[in-house]
Amino acid sequence: MKFRIYYDSTDAGGIVYHTEYIKFCERARSEIFFRNGIYFENEGYVVKQLKANFIASAKLADIIDVKTKISSHTKVKIDLIQEIYLNDKKIFELEVTVVYVKNGKIAKIPDSHIKVINAYES
Repeated sequence: MKFRIYYDSTDAGGIVYHTEYIKFCERARSEIFFRNGIYFENEGYVVKQLKANFIASAKLADIIDVKTKISSHTKVKIDLIQEIYLNDKKIFELEVTVVYVKNGKIAKIPDSHIKVINAYES
């Protein structure tokens, strides 16, 4: 998923603020489901754990590309690796574990989600 960097994602020097990379990854993860017709009501995925590696910076007006791979999943959680590229150079990497929650409680991931997940598994 590609994003252009706008002013609201940068600091006073025009460099992307560090938390924005995590937001870009969140949007890319959500978009995987939206593009497959899955929308969330009283359910969704919550972040359990993440590890971020900031390699280089993006700046105002740059176009970045977020790539998402699923490294593993169980009945209730998904482990992902998300990388952000600028001009084909990796500038950020996120290892993240998300847990499926329905009606406020951890629940089994629906089969319709598993089909989508399998398409992104490495």
